[in-house]
Amino acid sequence: MWDPGQYLRYAGERARPFFDLLTRVGAGEPGYVADLGCGPGNLTAVLADRWPAAEIVGVDSSPEMIAAAREEARNRDRLSFALADIRDWRPARRLDVLLSNAVLQWVPGHLDLVRRWPGLLAPGGWLAFQLPGNYDQPTHAVLAGLVRSDRWAPLLDGVALNRQARSPEEYLGVLAGAGCSVDAWETTYLHVLPGEDPVVEWYRGTGLRPVLAALDPRQAERFVAEYREQVAKAYPAAPYGTVLPFRRVFVVAQVP
Repeated sequence: MWDPGQYLRYAGERARPFFDLLTRVGAGEPGYVADLGCGPGNLTAVLADRWPAAEIVGVDSSPEMIAAAREEARNRDRLSFALADIRDWRPARRLDVLLSNAVLQWVPGHLDLVRRWPGLLAPGGWLAFQLPGNYDQPTHAVLAGLVRSDRWAPLLDGVALNRQARSPEEYLGVLAGAGCSVDAWETTYLHVLPGEDPVVEWYRGTGLRPVLAALDPRQAERFVAEYREQVAKAYPAAPYGTVLPFRRVFVVAQVP
C-alpha cells in the first residue's frame, strides 16, 4: 500500500528530477499526453499547466495514489486519472508525449516495456523517463542485506524490492536501435534532508514499502530500527542536515 502523505514528505526533492526531465522534452503543442506511474498526481498537474490545450491522463496501479490524484484533477477539464498497471494500459489513440517519472524500478523486466513504448507514440512523439540507480549505495545495499539475512529472510521470502536503473547506454541502444533520436544521461543529486532519521523517512515512502507491507506492525518497526542503525553510520547528520546522494538515470527520445 502506498501512502501519498509519506511519499510527498520530500515532495520538493522528488520533484526536481521531474522538472529536469521535462525541460528536455521539446513538444510544442501536443494533443494527448500520458504520465505513466503518476503517483498522487501533483506533477501530472504540472503537465496540464505546461500544455493547457492537451488532454492529460495519469495512470497508476495504487488505489491510494489515484484517489489523491483525482482530488488534484478537480476543476481541470482536460486532466484525468486511471487506475491501471502501466504494463497493461493502452492509450485511446497515439500519444504525443509519454512521460514516466521514477516508476520503472518497480516494473519487472522493464526494458521490455521501454521497447514497446515508442509504438504508442504518434509520428514525432516524445518519450521521457527517469528512474533511480542506487543499487550500489548503502540505502539499497543495507535494505537488500537485511531482507536476505537469517533473521528476516523467513518472513520476507518472495518480497520484491525495487530493481533500480539499467545503464544510460543500454536505454540509448534500445531506443536508438528502434529509430529514435535519444538523449540519455545520469545525475547524482545531493539532497540535504532536515530532521531526525531523514534517510529512513525518505525510504519509508518508497524502497521500504514492500518490506513494511509484508510484516506486521511490530515486526516492521523492528526491521526499521535495524535499518536505521546501519544507515545512520553511512549517512551521518551534519549541523545543516543529512546529505543523501541520489543517482538517477534520464532518457528522452523522439520517434521519427
